[in-house]
Amino acid sequence: MEITNLRGVFHNHTTASDGVNSLEEMAEEAQELGLQYLGIADHSKASFQANGLDEKRLRAQIAEIRRLNATYEGFRLFAGSEVDILKDGSLDFPDDLMAELDYVVASVHNVFTLPEAEMTKRIIRAIENPHVTMLGHLTGRLLLQRPSYAVNVPAIIEAAAATGTIIELNANPWRLDMDWRWWKLAKEKGVKCSINPDAHSTRGLHDVFYGVRLARKGWLTRSDVVNCLPLGRIEELLSAKRDRVREEA
Repeated sequence: MEITNLRGVFHNHTTASDGVNSLEEMAEEAQELGLQYLGIADHSKASFQANGLDEKRLRAQIAEIRRLNATYEGFRLFAGSEVDILKDGSLDFPDDLMAELDYVVASVHNVFTLPEAEMTKRIIRAIENPHVTMLGHLTGRLLLQRPSYAVNVPAIIEAAAATGTIIELNANPWRLDMDWRWWKLAKEKGVKCSINPDAHSTRGLHDVFYGVRLARKGWLTRSDVVNCLPLGRIEELLSAKRDRVREEA
């Protein structure tokens, strides 16, 4: 697993929520890094402290991403959202809106004090939603600042395997979450990884370096990491979970 294996990254923020660079600036930096695609996942409305987007603002961003994509050649922006997992495991946006997105990152951003069983149930309910493509920063830890909340990580890995949900390796050096010690189990269960910088600036895109180092430490190879897939194949993978549910319905 090498940094040069990455073709794109997901879970990135812009000035639309709590990022410091615009959509265009993030796209330009991604192209400077030689990436083929960049996923934009600004916060949803429940993360009011991060200027989360409501339905109207998100739909406007989707339209802007589509407009910009018409100007690119060999590069694509993916329209996503980092959707809050609410206390009961429901999601901050309705299914019809999430269906308009290319992908969804579901994350816990509040109510960290639930008992382990309740927190685990909360997260599993969220990833059972067919529109949730990947789970963001699984344990919620901030290194040297905040410990992880109580959660049964093996149970989450089992649920991700059962639902076809990707688990993020959050490469932000304050997170590095899911911890490298769990990736061997995830790999054995067939769970795919997405190395995401959780970038809030153009500089933050470079944090994928830490993620690649942690992925290697966790015994992952490029076949385990979805964002090693080139443009053309990644689209199929992003829609695979909801397509499978649709076929089974």
